[in-house]
Order: sequence, then structure tokens, then C-alpha cells
Amino acid sequence: MREFTTPALVTAPPVGGLADAVFENASEDPGRAALGRKVDGEWHDVSAAEFRDQVVALAKGLLAKGVRFGDRVAIMSRTRYEWTLFDFALWTIGAQPVPVYPTSSAEQVAWILRDTAAVAVVVEHEDHAMTLGSVIGRLPALERVWQLDTGVVEKLVGEGERIPDGVVHRQRLAVTPGSVATVIYTSGTTGRPRGCVLTHSNFMAECDNLIARWNPLFEPSGKYQPSTLLFLPLAHVFGRMVEVAAVRARGRLGHQPEMTAEALMPDFAAFRPTFVLAVPYVFEKVFNAARDKAEQAGNLGVFDKAVDVAVRFAEARERRSFGEGPGPTAALRVQHRFFDALVYSKVREALGGKVRNAVSGGSTMGRRLGLFFDGAGVTIYEGYGLTESTAAATANPPGRVRFGTVGTPVPGTTVRLKDDGEILLRGGTVFSGYLDDPEGTAEVLREDGWLATGDLGAFDVDGYLTITGRKKEIIVTASAKNLSPAPLEERVREHPLIEHCLVVGNDRPCVAALVTLDFEAVKHWLALRRKPPLEEWDPAVDLDLEAEIRRAVQAANTLVSKAESIRAFRVLPTPFTEERGMLTPSRKLRRHRIEEAHREEIDAMYDGR
Repeated sequence: MREFTTPALVTAPPVGGLADAVFENASEDPGRAALGRKVDGEWHDVSAAEFRDQVVALAKGLLAKGVRFGDRVAIMSRTRYEWTLFDFALWTIGAQPVPVYPTSSAEQVAWILRDTAAVAVVVEHEDHAMTLGSVIGRLPALERVWQLDTGVVEKLVGEGERIPDGVVHRQRLAVTPGSVATVIYTSGTTGRPRGCVLTHSNFMAECDNLIARWNPLFEPSGKYQPSTLLFLPLAHVFGRMVEVAAVRARGRLGHQPEMTAEALMPDFAAFRPTFVLAVPYVFEKVFNAARDKAEQAGNLGVFDKAVDVAVRFAEARERRSFGEGPGPTAALRVQHRFFDALVYSKVREALGGKVRNAVSGGSTMGRRLGLFFDGAGVTIYEGYGLTESTAAATANPPGRVRFGTVGTPVPGTTVRLKDDGEILLRGGTVFSGYLDDPEGTAEVLREDGWLATGDLGAFDVDGYLTITGRKKEIIVTASAKNLSPAPLEERVREHPLIEHCLVVGNDRPCVAALVTLDFEAVKHWLALRRKPPLEEWDPAVDLDLEAEIRRAVQAANTLVSKAESIRAFRVLPTPFTEERGMLTPSRKLRRHRIEEAHREEIDAMYDGR
């Protein structure tokens, strides 16, 4: 076994809970902008004092409606201001918000609300209310349903006017670090979701150590207050960690409910965050959009040259940070300055113009993409974690980023690798177990505090972790060849036309792949080549497309031996989506569901050999 530890920089406080930060912020700096709220298309600041007052008013309304200390209240919504308001109001009175993904099916909603015995649920709109309504008869504990788009916040505030503020503060002072903060259900690539019980202490240990270690993100830069635009799902632990960290770090937090380029780009420009926390998909979209613009303007050669210079510049700085080189040469610095004005500044402007640091998690990001952004002036700190570890367990540290890895243990965390490569975690962020599931808890959480992640990894000599796959996803071919599909899939996905790649081969004579297309990129590709529009185009008979995908597959095959290489592929006409049950909300592949849905296509690849 190999093991690396980073000592904690901050210990969780002995008293109090997550809501206390709201009151401390308002007391010490009442006029500071705590949140940004979009109203009628315009961003408006909410001061620390205003947010505290809103939290207290909503908390009183919840008490008036019968929500008590320890009660669980589900929230089914996209990422929006009201979710954060409900979170902190519920934490103020010692209640436990339970996130529900807004895309959840009726059965998933029924399972989570029944499993948690939720006494109330907040839904965003009528569609969510109808989903809930179809199963409400199976939820005997559920007493209240509140709908955000009907003005329920204002109604609850009115209901709570008769409650003295002192009642709220007595509830808040009863919250301890060991109190349960939330139950977050794993999205799960297989099986039924399990409710991860996370305490106030878990979040404080996570967020306070991140703030202390990654101070380039959370400290003011010149005249700019640190700020971030949150577009990750608040039903996911990553988004929830961002929410809590932004409040505890006294940053300015905005919300955007859509994680699409069309929705994000205007709000990046208007909100102008100083740092971004996202999944690799977002950074890929920003890069591909910049490349498409360059190609459309006839400047693709210049753009690709700029990418090469950015990558080499970042690599030279990376080597210098580890004492392995002198840094960029004079000639490379000149080239870099030239392309900064021509290309890199436009990439930064796409993120609002102020972003210089970012965090990526949820899935693995390609090394070259990370190098490009760093060379373009935006350092992306890639990390790794689980719901069970309250988000990040490892991350690349400031000043010593090793691109293509997920970094070293976050302060207060120990990471150990078993002999088979499985990653084990221990520290203050590790959860206390699955809700009412002692057997499931015992499967992953040992008595000595070690969490078995099910993920496989490898350390380099400096303790930087690389994720190599999942134990349950190892493919064993008919010839008994074992391989992890992740590296092949990630390399294929680097092609701008490809959105997802699923490698198959269990009990088969060789490895093959299902490929889906990024149709926005395809639309651009078709227009440049004067091909029929997307609506009239048939990818199955386009030889140019086949050649493009084959090049991506051949590039991926250079990573592995011939026995492990992709021998056949099939381009699917429809994407893998969360709505179809093929992706988790953090965009991980649900392998078994995809293979079941596309059994005929998989069989055809092998029958044709």
C-alpha cells in the first residue's frame, strides 16, 4: 500500500453550524455584497445584512408551518437563489434539507422522500408538482408542498411575522458540528441511490480547509471581491460545497439554472465572476466554441498554433514549479505575448474577463485541455472526490499544478491505495454512513474510518493522484485481457465532434466503442464543408465523418497495446442524456443502461467482424 497525507490547516469549530456564517458575516461586514440575484434579466447585489434578514424571515415562516429541529425538507429545483435561501433558513432552525435532482422520475422522488421521511418538499414549478402529485399517496410523512414559482417565499415570510426572532436564534444555537446538515443521494452509475448523511462538521472541515489552501480563488484580487457564478446542480455535493464555501469565504455568489453555453455565456459576461467551479464539460464547451469561431473566421491555423504555444508555455512553467526546468524560453514568452492579445484574451473574455482560477471536478479532464487554459491565463485546479467525502478529497495545489492528475490530498485528508489500486480515504470530510442502511455503510466504511471509494488510482513520486478507472468498470475480454475503459474514452472524446464514447468488450473477442456526437459542433462542421444541414444529414453514410471518428479512435489506440485497442466503433444517432437515464447529473456514463439500450448496435459491431 502507498499513502499520502496533507495536515489540516483548519479544524472544525467545536460549536455551531453552517448557518452561523450568515450571521457572523452580517455582523462584521453588513454592507458587503454576499450574493448576486438576477431579477428581470438584471443582476442585483444582496448585502450580507439583507441575506441574514431574509434567512431569519424564511426560518420563522418554516417554524410557523410546523418544521421542527431535525425535520427533513426536500428541495427539488434547478440551481437558483431560493435554494440557497432555503438551505440556510433550514440550517438556522436545525432542519435538514434533502436535495432532489429536478430531472428525477416519479419513482426516484418517491424513494427519496419516503426513505428520508421528509415532512415537506419545495418544488420549483408545476411540472415538478405534477411529478410529486403522482406519488404523493405513498408518502404518509409528507405534510407540506411549496412551489417556488407561486411566490411561496413571500407567503412563508408573511406566515412567520408573528414568530419572535429569539425563537429562531434558540434553534440555531442548538445546532452542533455533529448535527446532520443534509442527506444527499448518490446519483449512482449502478443500483438504487443511497442517502449519504453529511454533518455540519463535514462541510466545515471541507470548505474551511479549501478556503485556507486555495486562497488565490477566495481572496480579493486588487479591487475585485471574489465571486463565482454557481451553475452546478445544488442537488450534487459539488454544487452544495461551492454554495457553503462561497458564504464562508465571504465571496459573492450568483446562481444560473442552466449549464448550457447559450445560458452561461451571457451571464459570465454580466456577472463577471473571478473564479469558476465546473465539470470538464463546461471547459470543453468554452474551448470548442473558441475553436469554432476561429475556424468560421478562417483563422483555424492561427488558433491551433496558439493552442500549441499555450500548451508548451504551461508545460514549461509546470516543469519549473517542480524544479525540473528553467521555465518558458525567451522565444516562447514572445510567442505567448503575441497570442495573448490575439487568442487567449478572447478565451478569458468568454468567462467574463475576470476569471484567472477555476476548479474542475465530477469527472476527469484531459491534460492538454488543462495546459491550454493555464497557458491562456486561467489555471484550472482539477480535483477528485465523492458525495461520501463531502466533495473534494484531492486537488491540485496552487503553484504546483500537475495537469492530468487530480492532485494531492486536501488538507485534513489521507489517501491510501490498496494493492489492487483501489483508493481509500480518511479525514474529517468522510461521511457518517448511508441513511438507515448499516449493511451498505459497512460495505464502504470501515470501523477505523477508511472509506473504500471503488475508484482505482495511482500515485506519482510527489503524491499526486491519477484516476485510472472504477473497479466495477474493468473490462475483461474473452481472451482474459483486463483493461480500464476510461483512458481510451477520454482520448476519443478529445475530438471536437465527439460528445461521449463508451468502450465495451466484456466477454467479447476484442474492444469496441459506441460514439455520440456533439451536434452543435457537427452543425458548424457541416456548414464549413457545405454539406446538407443537420436536419437533412445522415451520419451513417457520411464517409468524411467516419474518417474523422476513425482518426480519434486511432489516436486513442496509441495509448494501449494492440490487444487493448478499439477494433470497431458505431456512431449513434442520438446522444447519451440524463433524461434518457444514460448519464448521471455530473455527466458520468451509466454503462449498464447504455449497453442495455444499445444491445443491438453492440452485437452488430461484433457480428460484422
